[in-house]
Amino acid sequence: MVEFTDIEIIDCLRNRQSHVVKYLSERYLPMIRLMVTQNHGTPEDAKDIFQDGLIIILERIDTNQFVLTCKFKSFLFSICEKLWLRALEKRRAAANYFIRKEDTSSDQDFTEVYDNQIYEKLFYEVFDTLDPVSKDILSLFWQEFSLIEIAEKLGYTYGYIRKKKSECQSELLKRISNHPDYLRIKHSGLPKLEVV
Repeated sequence: MVEFTDIEIIDCLRNRQSHVVKYLSERYLPMIRLMVTQNHGTPEDAKDIFQDGLIIILERIDTNQFVLTCKFKSFLFSICEKLWLRALEKRRAAANYFIRKEDTSSDQDFTEVYDNQIYEKLFYEVFDTLDPVSKDILSLFWQEFSLIEIAEKLGYTYGYIRKKKSECQSELLKRISNHPDYLRIKHSGLPKLEVV
């Protein structure tokens, strides 16, 4: 296998030379796979994290201020490790949410069930007012598709999807917060609706 220096790797990535991605996969994906699988992940998770890590590196390289201050291998590992820790936190939070839901579902009284129905109706009513692209992006994101997968499915760039997802979530929250039913609920003293 041809070896690349860190400077050559950065230059190849900056110039979008795809052969360096193959080199990086062969050289560093095993290291990321080991880190992920030793921390409750699968080889498939590792591939996703590796790809997301490379995209983040590409975005950083594209800024004029980018300077590599450590070995490329360490830089890539650090980014992938942070991405995996974030993914694990999301999984734990989701698992805890479902455990809490199961624990409290038998204790729910009529009022709580009714409140939840109001919130759900309000949420879907507002969600339906978003444009089709926003609805598609949020639906796929809530189904736990990665932003890369969403970009591929919808035919947009990763950067566009990343920015648009953030805008969609903000717009959804703004519309819910300004909805007359939400304002009525808010002033009636019911627990507030949280959108994740």
